[in-house]
Amino acid sequence: MADSDTALDQISKNAWRRRRDSVNIIMELSRWDSNATREAISSLGWTVLVCCSGLTTLSGMASYENKQVFNVMQMCIKENNAAEANKKEKPKKEKKPKVTVAEAAAKIDASDLSAFLSHVSGSYEGQQDIQLMRFADYFGRAFSAVSASQFPWLKLFRESALSKIADIPVSYISEAAYKISVDWINQHSYEALGSFVLWSLDSILADLSHQQIGSKGSKKGGQPTSSKSQVAMFLVLAIVLRRKPDVLINLLPRLRENSKYQGQDKLPVIFWMIVQTCQGDLAVGLYLWAHHILPILGGKSGSNPQSRDLVLQLVERILSAPKARTILINGAVRKGERLMPPAALDLLLHLTFTASSARVKATERFEAIYPTLKEVALAGSPGSKAMKQVSQQIQTLAVKAAGEGIPELSREATGIFIWCLTQNPDCYNQWDKIYMDNIEASVAALRKLAEEWKELSAKQSSLEALTASLKSFRGKNEKALNGGVDVARQAFFKDADKYCKAILGRLSRGHGCVKTVAFAIVLAVGAAVMSPSINAWDWSKFSVLFNAQQMS
Repeated sequence: MADSDTALDQISKNAWRRRRDSVNIIMELSRWDSNATREAISSLGWTVLVCCSGLTTLSGMASYENKQVFNVMQMCIKENNAAEANKKEKPKKEKKPKVTVAEAAAKIDASDLSAFLSHVSGSYEGQQDIQLMRFADYFGRAFSAVSASQFPWLKLFRESALSKIADIPVSYISEAAYKISVDWINQHSYEALGSFVLWSLDSILADLSHQQIGSKGSKKGGQPTSSKSQVAMFLVLAIVLRRKPDVLINLLPRLRENSKYQGQDKLPVIFWMIVQTCQGDLAVGLYLWAHHILPILGGKSGSNPQSRDLVLQLVERILSAPKARTILINGAVRKGERLMPPAALDLLLHLTFTASSARVKATERFEAIYPTLKEVALAGSPGSKAMKQVSQQIQTLAVKAAGEGIPELSREATGIFIWCLTQNPDCYNQWDKIYMDNIEASVAALRKLAEEWKELSAKQSSLEALTASLKSFRGKNEKALNGGVDVARQAFFKDADKYCKAILGRLSRGHGCVKTVAFAIVLAVGAAVMSPSINAWDWSKFSVLFNAQQMS
């Protein structure tokens, strides 16, 4: 304990000695320059000031030098206190009143907008790109007082259902202002509008990137606000897409090829854009969904529940529109391209008809939308060149799905395979070529034909082509059963041959019946002509006989 006290005393003496030396330096400086004294005091810190004032007071020193040092110290203290007071008394910046999107939109005067657009069209005639930029500038000024915090679009898009954001921010402006805008947009070319849409989208995605960078650096982990509001960008983009939805179809190649438009974080914006096109043309919306959105579920993002939910929300919104089924089936082919191409139908098949162990919450939602989308995928003019082509494409995909060993999938794919046979006689030739390599699917198709012959026989595109194919199948079956394939697969060929026989038998009986009926008709007509009592014939019995022959 004594050692500790001794050590503390020594430390105190050393500290006091250093302070005394500092005072001596200051006193020496004070003889020559009071400014230098002030700087020394400032650099040595306020501890020295306290020490100096203590020495001066306690020692009773009254020399000129000591008084001068003391005066300088007092002056420094006063100056420091004044500086601190000034810092505290700085006037606070007045906060600008917050302006909401609705308040800013309410100030947009339709007549003023009309006059502005008329002036722009006249001043920049033939320069559509500049006209469109001026259009965006008008709304940019209109919403300039709206801060980013009043329009937190990223948070809104991430946390809200598509139905909640579909009309944002279009719903804020008046009907008159909206009509003037869309009518003016209608005067512009697809090329100019395409460039404008990309420019608007790039601006929005730049803001998205800004917010993401800020979010990573945020300690709280919350969403930082963007430097400026994006209300105007979203508004002009929505107006263009609603009036000219085809613009987005023209931009699809760029959206697919350029990485800056891809990624999970961009999806909410892209989905919102497609919702806008649906407001203008439902068929365009489904085209974009089937060609650009649905394929997402076939890639790495397919297992992401959030992605699945967004994909389903979009198509559910499309199909829930008034008269959606009629509109989509009637417009199943758009400018030579199908709204639901074969690849989209194939992916939809696999998402809807899964193995029981692979079912997820979204499966029921796919089951609900599948029937209508299947109708759209198979819609068209029977026998037309386009339908013949698409039926062969679908047949190739259906036969693979039917042979995957998933009962529900096999059943549905087999039904589609049979549909292909009703559309195009060439599908029989294609079946003949793939028969051996797809025996499981072929057996399923033959079984369905045999079991539902009465219903399906009348729908076949060519009974002659079917007969020729069945005879070819029998030859291949015989070869396989005579050692052409391994024992494990021979059971499939046995079943196939059994169904081939059954169908050929019915075709043969039907062909014989047709000959009999034809002969009977000729005989009856001849007898009627020769008979003087033609009215005595019981034609109703003859009709019954004819129908009975047809049913056999």
